[in-house]
Amino acid sequence: MATDARRQLSVAAFPDPRDAAHVTYNPTLDELRAYSEHLETTTEYGSPSYVSDFRSRSSAATRDAVTDDFDDTDYAVLTEGLEWVENAENDVVCLDRRVGRNEATSFVCRLFVPREYGRIALAWAKLLEPAELDAGEEPDFVTVQVPDADGPRIRVLPEEGVTSVLGSDYTGEAKKSFLRLFMFRAKQQGGLGLHAGSKRVHLDDEEGERAVGQVFLGLSGTGKSTLTSHGLWLDEGESTEMLQDDVCALLPDGTVTGSEGGGLYIKTIGLEESEQPELYGAATASSAVLENVAVDADGTVHFDEPRHGKNARAIVSRDELDSAGDDIDLDTVDQLFFITRNPLMPAAAKLSNRQAAAAFMLGESIETSAGDPSRAGESIRVVGTNPFIVGSKGEEGNRFRELIAGLGIDCYVINTGSVGTADPANVGVADTVTLLEAIARGTVEWTTDEASGLRIPERVPGLDVSRFDLAGRSTDYAAARDALREERVDYLEQFEMLDEEILDAVY
Repeated sequence: MATDARRQLSVAAFPDPRDAAHVTYNPTLDELRAYSEHLETTTEYGSPSYVSDFRSRSSAATRDAVTDDFDDTDYAVLTEGLEWVENAENDVVCLDRRVGRNEATSFVCRLFVPREYGRIALAWAKLLEPAELDAGEEPDFVTVQVPDADGPRIRVLPEEGVTSVLGSDYTGEAKKSFLRLFMFRAKQQGGLGLHAGSKRVHLDDEEGERAVGQVFLGLSGTGKSTLTSHGLWLDEGESTEMLQDDVCALLPDGTVTGSEGGGLYIKTIGLEESEQPELYGAATASSAVLENVAVDADGTVHFDEPRHGKNARAIVSRDELDSAGDDIDLDTVDQLFFITRNPLMPAAAKLSNRQAAAAFMLGESIETSAGDPSRAGESIRVVGTNPFIVGSKGEEGNRFRELIAGLGIDCYVINTGSVGTADPANVGVADTVTLLEAIARGTVEWTTDEASGLRIPERVPGLDVSRFDLAGRSTDYAAARDALREERVDYLEQFEMLDEEILDAVY
């Protein structure tokens, strides 16, 4: 039964939306908003705001046919999604959009949702760019999202490009269903999908005019959007371009291809105009779509209030961001950063290729409300800080090391939380930005820290690095460091296909 079901569950199995009377194909953004008018609160800025029943991804309810052993019940979830689309009694909305611009990683995505949940399609549509398909052409990926079905149940056929999301009304499920497959296809081409943001820094200093490509890996809510959109307080004549803030693909030729050309899906808890003026301005534009943000009946918005949980979001337009570049692809990456919030890590550290591969596999951060709200704030490890890996995680780490070594990419860890366990020093946005600018310019003087064994900044223009004395701010640091290393080794030993040299490089 499973074999037959798998053969039928392809992109081609879905009805052409242009030939189905019960399907509304590619409605306008205004029409999509009107479909969910009964669910909307209009904000003081004129933008729509919605509250969903599900307010984060249902990770535990998600399975894919490459990573997991599928049985008849898994295929039945996908079949149920297909049959829902085919049922002429259902009022279906279908939207086509394109993920990526680079020919190697550009795919047409097709989303089916119930008309009354047009808000999901509205938010998703603003993240990507329109796609034009000729009659008879098929998309690369198809997702069906039916919030009112029993669930949550999310099943993925990566090879076929089909996803069924049943029982969840969270917009992030639609968004990630396509980005997961974008990353999977990049890996099939010898590259690697990255849960990462990217930017280009244009400098004109003692080293001359040059562009520095930076990539930031981190879990949702740890600072990717803030750092990729920040202007770094550069000198006159210099500038930065935000290319991507969430998902990219590192290809063997060194190109970092972007995925979302229309907008950003940003967290709004902690969004402050003083520290993130561009993101704040975009979130308060009429073009934004708010999701689970605290909004009063009269439209007053309270970004700092977790009335509907801490995973409040805004879909914002790239057009509202002065920092957003015209491109979404980075032609060359020079520097790659792992964002962590482990208090036993320095404010910044420069890594060897093997250490960088170990850092990739460790993926140390804190759980955020975007992943598992019940564990928000806890220390966690997610390989590649990427919860959307399809296939072997050990092979993912090996591929990462091969790529960065072959391309000569400099890798770093940056701590956007606090340094130390007994008398912690907060690493503020200003501190991180100062570090990033100095690393981009090449003005950091590095030294080997005897306590941690890592290369850390000894001098940074404009920053008192003595504030971040890790050993001095921690209780019995040597014992804590040794225990942490042992714990890290134990964690990485579970990945059978991981190269031993990466395991030996654990710091």
